[in-house]
Amino acid sequence: MACQFFALALGGMLIASIMALVLRDGSLSAVLLAPPAAAATSTSVTERDFPVCAGGRRVTCVVDGDTFWLDGVKIRIADIDTPEVSKPGCAGEAALGARATLRLAELLVDGPFDLSTTDRDEDRYGRKLRIVSRHGQSLGDILVGEGLAHVWGGPQRSWC
Repeated sequence: MACQFFALALGGMLIASIMALVLRDGSLSAVLLAPPAAAATSTSVTERDFPVCAGGRRVTCVVDGDTFWLDGVKIRIADIDTPEVSKPGCAGEAALGARATLRLAELLVDGPFDLSTTDRDEDRYGRKLRIVSRHGQSLGDILVGEGLAHVWGGPQRSWC
């Protein structure tokens, strides 16, 4: 009995030693120690009105070209950046921001769409980060193609 226990303990130490070497080498550490990746989820949104937000309580409305409220939840379109409407840097940005806002409202009321999660759930302002698509096409890509948005790439670029 004592010999069997010793053999098992020795075998366990050997396995632990090999694993420590492999992990120190780094070849398996990323796979074994990384948290499991969260699966992307998608939510379907039925057709509804999306007016441009105007003061007061915001439930379902468009804030600007890349942000809207849906049933009391503020959503930031994750794959684009549009001109600012609240604090534009110049008159050109203000005009383009107004066009992007109206265009997003048109796109959202054009029928049901899907909201898909990204690698982050929220931005630093607490807005839900989502890709908005219809029939597999990103609404953000449409805005980019129309010159009303930039592809998201980190810090904002100037619209002036």
